[in-house]
Amino acid sequence: MDLYHGSQLERAMKFQEVILRAMSGEINWIQAAHILGISDRHMRRLKKQYEEEGYDGLLDRRRQVPSPKRAPFDEVQRILRLYKEQYFDYNVLHFHETIQREHGVTLSYSFVKKALQEAGLVKKRKPRGKHRKRREPRACFGELVHIDGSFHPWLTLVPDEKQTLIALEDDATNHLYYAQLWPEETTEAALSALWDVVEQYGLFMALYSDRAGWAFHTPSAGGKVDRKKLTQVGKALEKAGIEHIPSYSPEARGRVERLNRTLQDRLISELRFHGITEMEAANRYLREVFIPRYNERFTHPPRDQASAFVGYGNADLNQIFCFEEERTVAKDNTVRFENVILQIDKQPGVPSCAGWHVVVRRHLDGRFSIWKGPRLLGRFEQDGTAAAQKAVA
Repeated sequence: MDLYHGSQLERAMKFQEVILRAMSGEINWIQAAHILGISDRHMRRLKKQYEEEGYDGLLDRRRQVPSPKRAPFDEVQRILRLYKEQYFDYNVLHFHETIQREHGVTLSYSFVKKALQEAGLVKKRKPRGKHRKRREPRACFGELVHIDGSFHPWLTLVPDEKQTLIALEDDATNHLYYAQLWPEETTEAALSALWDVVEQYGLFMALYSDRAGWAFHTPSAGGKVDRKKLTQVGKALEKAGIEHIPSYSPEARGRVERLNRTLQDRLISELRFHGITEMEAANRYLREVFIPRYNERFTHPPRDQASAFVGYGNADLNQIFCFEEERTVAKDNTVRFENVILQIDKQPGVPSCAGWHVVVRRHLDGRFSIWKGPRLLGRFEQDGTAAAQKAVA
């Protein structure tokens, strides 16, 4: 049998909400007394009673029925003040996990959520409608990797600046392989991220991305990608033997969009909480703290325990994840790449390299190399000068 009916329930809920607002500091206790229509003296008695007996957060306090789930008054007040003063931009789940880990809170998630809502510190959300059945994740770790860039004001302490977070996540396990802030979503950022994942884990089977300019050439807006005209990222993936799958609809990007929402919900508030204002410090925090903690919380086992990753053997990742173009060697044995002139030294056994069709690569460290098939014709510094002889050996 319910303890409350009609107007009784409404009054009890109002009483609870006002008390929690007073405990959180949103209003003072005298204001709470006036809102509830009781005397200041009676409010002082109630406050003392809560301090001595605890606040259980349940409606039966109005009927003077003790609750077996009583929560200490000071603990509830501490939680409300922690949220209001330090963690005001955390979502409730993130906040509850943090105060359990950092502040030794043992109260349940449902209690903390209700307390924050009744105190007016977080909004009550309407329940979501029934979700459509999602695509079944891939079975194996490393079978499909998602990559995406999210342009956002990630450093809220520097409100006039925006950055792009490049993130790569596993489809089968939700494991976050890589996350780093870059000034923009560029080819260099994508290549660096892919190199990092391959270097750590090995070669994966397939990469899933949207049709951004660095990912695919798309002749007509909204149309199919050109599989014959590869971008620099496309060339790198082809050399590595990794399939590149384009996304053609927002619904198809559901997993990576959920990842971006989760990262925005958690990372932004953590960077603000730790006073981080620079990308370098933010990326260090991502590597050392956020990614390991994220994976501990969200990674789950794959359906198939076999890994789809394979080692890259003796392959030189510097020659795979780079910018490359074909050139024809001029009569003076030079080639031009990105307005830098590269002078090829005389090669053993041939009078000249003029007229040769070669591949010129600019590596992610800014240096260059020139290749004729598997034959290295030279390495060069960023300004085009020949690299030290030991680098060529």
